[in-house]
Amino acid sequence: MLETTGLTLHYGGSQILHGIDFAAKTGEITCILGPNGVGKTSFLKALAGTHPRSGGQIVLNGESLPPVRAQDMARRGLAVVPQGRMIFPLLSVRENLHTAFAVLPKAEHRIPDEIFGYFPILRDFLHRRGGDLSGGQQQQLAIARALIMRPRALLLDEPTEGIQPNIIQEIGEVLKALKARGDMAIVLVEQFFEFAYQLADQIYVMRRGAVSASGRTGEFDKAALRAAVSV
Repeated sequence: MLETTGLTLHYGGSQILHGIDFAAKTGEITCILGPNGVGKTSFLKALAGTHPRSGGQIVLNGESLPPVRAQDMARRGLAVVPQGRMIFPLLSVRENLHTAFAVLPKAEHRIPDEIFGYFPILRDFLHRRGGDLSGGQQQQLAIARALIMRPRALLLDEPTEGIQPNIIQEIGEVLKALKARGDMAIVLVEQFFEFAYQLADQIYVMRRGAVSASGRTGEFDKAALRAAVSV
């Protein structure tokens, strides 16, 4: 389980997150919903260590994690697929995948066959530059890179943004397969409501840097939830 208690975050003198209590269970998909600008991406940055949290606690599989750098959070089992994908455009697909080795022991520096089972197109494009891929293919590459890190918690920030519908469907099937493996907690920040609702076991709604509602997906009225996160 990935869990936070009283998590706060500031940008300069402005407080962005206000005491976030959150829990994502291993073997489930937990979705964070809300309009733009309510702190969803900032929350993922605080979890991942890319922006230092101001206060509160993060616990991963029973271990309380101190405020550390992003690479140290990655070594502890937290992998991020960031908004905008952030692949290396001048590196080949193979080289992009190899960047995940930085957090693994040398004996594990290999691309598992399952990666190409999830994303077969990447095997065909191993020698192609990352910047030459379509947006959807780049998103597949970004997810594959995160999976090579063998995460215990996988954080995805807007994975459907700017992606063609057929690849959105493929990404959804991969997330279902990862959930079925039962060895990681999956946290999904998403604006595409139907995609998120169909995948989510648990939902958190954010407003003004705080959690305004949370619960199992079936506990929400779907129409009311859609209206609440779309305003």
